[in-house]
Amino acid sequence: MIADQPVLVIDEVRFWGEPVAIVAADDQETARRAAEAVVVDYQPLDPLTDPEEAERRGEAFRTMRVVNGDQDRRGEVAVEGYYETGTIDQAMLGTEAGLAVPDGAGGVDLYIATQWVHEDHEQMYRSLGVEPGEVRLHLSGIGGAFGAREDLTLQIHLCLLALHTGRPVKMVFDRAESFAAHVHRHPARMWYRHEADRDGTLVRVEAKLIFDGGAYHTTSHAVIANGAYFAMGPYHCESVDITGVAARTNNPPAGAMRGFGAVQVCFAYEAQMDRLAAELGIDPIDLRIRNALDAGDRLPTTGQVIEGAFPVAEVIRSLAALPLPDEDTGEDPRRLPGGTGLTSRRRDVRRGIGFAVGFKNLAFAESFDDYAEARVTLTPDGLRVETAAAEVGQGMVTVLQQIARTATGIEQVEVEFVDTSRIGSAGSTSASRQTQMTGGAVLEAATAVRDEALRRAGGGDLSDAGVLRDGTVAATLEEVLSDGEISEWARFHHPPTTAPSETGQGDLHAGFAVAAHRAVVDVDPELGLVRVVQVDTAQDVGKVLHPASVVGQLEGGTLQGVGMAVMEELLVGDDGAIRNASFTDYLLPTILDAPDLEAVLIEQPDHFGPFGAKGVGEPPTISSTAAVVAAVRDATGRPLTRAPMRPEDIAGI
Repeated sequence: MIADQPVLVIDEVRFWGEPVAIVAADDQETARRAAEAVVVDYQPLDPLTDPEEAERRGEAFRTMRVVNGDQDRRGEVAVEGYYETGTIDQAMLGTEAGLAVPDGAGGVDLYIATQWVHEDHEQMYRSLGVEPGEVRLHLSGIGGAFGAREDLTLQIHLCLLALHTGRPVKMVFDRAESFAAHVHRHPARMWYRHEADRDGTLVRVEAKLIFDGGAYHTTSHAVIANGAYFAMGPYHCESVDITGVAARTNNPPAGAMRGFGAVQVCFAYEAQMDRLAAELGIDPIDLRIRNALDAGDRLPTTGQVIEGAFPVAEVIRSLAALPLPDEDTGEDPRRLPGGTGLTSRRRDVRRGIGFAVGFKNLAFAESFDDYAEARVTLTPDGLRVETAAAEVGQGMVTVLQQIARTATGIEQVEVEFVDTSRIGSAGSTSASRQTQMTGGAVLEAATAVRDEALRRAGGGDLSDAGVLRDGTVAATLEEVLSDGEISEWARFHHPPTTAPSETGQGDLHAGFAVAAHRAVVDVDPELGLVRVVQVDTAQDVGKVLHPASVVGQLEGGTLQGVGMAVMEELLVGDDGAIRNASFTDYLLPTILDAPDLEAVLIEQPDHFGPFGAKGVGEPPTISSTAAVVAAVRDATGRPLTRAPMRPEDIAGI
């Protein structure tokens, strides 16, 4: 968002792992030896690694305040809390890799896995000092993303080496290099005060959020905005005062990760709702329903009227109605905290249940010109969909094929990823936006193709067998295409958004989605060990286009939330260096850690996007961490104000 990061270090290294020099060789061993031969004369500096100290020094990428309502309004009951979340890695399957091929005329083709080829392209040609047409990016591979591929890592380095040598250059990071190279989820420190009347009506929320943005800006500007705008959850409130700070430190840069600022604050505000319920003597689920927002209401933070579906109370009730699992009385160690380590006995285990609700925006915000382009062509072989939207494993190809088939009746659909010289931007595969945005563009283009085909044929319905009218063939596909292939292009925009006022007010978001999770855990409180037994979820999904893909997104996002609750954390030392840059030391949930899960899909068609569908990728990660930690609080009675929980936190050591 702000071009503050050099391609290679200029004068000062600002974080551990920042690129200083690049080398290439005919083989990997020679390249390693060459890199080791580079001598750098460093003058050690004292790093700034504490985000609170950074804020005191005025080192911030963005400081914002969201204020709404009567600031003198006070409740009869108040609860306060301090909460922290750690540095979380996206842990995508494939590490950063790419192939740069010079064209012999001063240009270069880059084959790369990314989340936004056109944004990468613009940064690259500017940094390389060449014309836009001299750099072409080709989508290659999947390997997951979750935000880790939104920022440049090795792209420019590859092209520099290829242009310098005149030869193709390949670069592949190992896992330790990958941990150092890409951005991570912002660690957060959050102070909250909730006030309510005795009947449970939430009347005032105050919060201060400090997110550690690390050494460079990346997307901190938008992440702290999301944190502030969604800092009190999907609830009514008469009075709000939220301060958000994205601090600049010498820690590794933080940026986009699934949930984009909403995850951290959900952990805090849902703990506050439980505290408030306990203080009032009200059932925590009833408290949430009593304060739930609905479509047509105004967001208490920004004052924006919620358009489209927003069934918060229905999501909560649907989840609460699911049956709880039976108590486990067996001694199978695989179903006990600690697993096959044989550490816990069933009689020492306590069960806990936790509930959490979260929400966030869909697509980009704050007046960003968000759009997606697509081209659909009818050929003798069927439909060809051309897009620059990145498939990162989320199932977008299947959804685009479904949309094109539904719009035209043509069964044979091929999705082709075309390079940056052949089509305009589809935006980033992030912000839960591609189904609505690129899907919307494909729907418009495919509909235009159908209409032109029917015009040529004289009316009827389209099918692979030909163009039909009243059940008889009026024209074959070959006849329809006798004047050439039919190709239509579309650019789809979501509803316009505005820039925020000085107090964070405005129509800042195109749409919203809400999800809730209920977690059941077994805890050995003496040893501080946890087994997550079951995590059920209900989510507002608009219209389901592909049920298996939707449930897969809910399962995967929920397991990421479980990892953040009980084991995942990138440890950064006081010197700013990463201490556990491997999957041996950065612990991820495996299939043995996966809880049982039942998903309830709440279908209420939304106001934009194809067939009323909503993006579904991010909400599963937002409230799942909060629910798991709440369940452990329920089992142990301990406050547990930090995620991930550590054994010593749970045991109270």
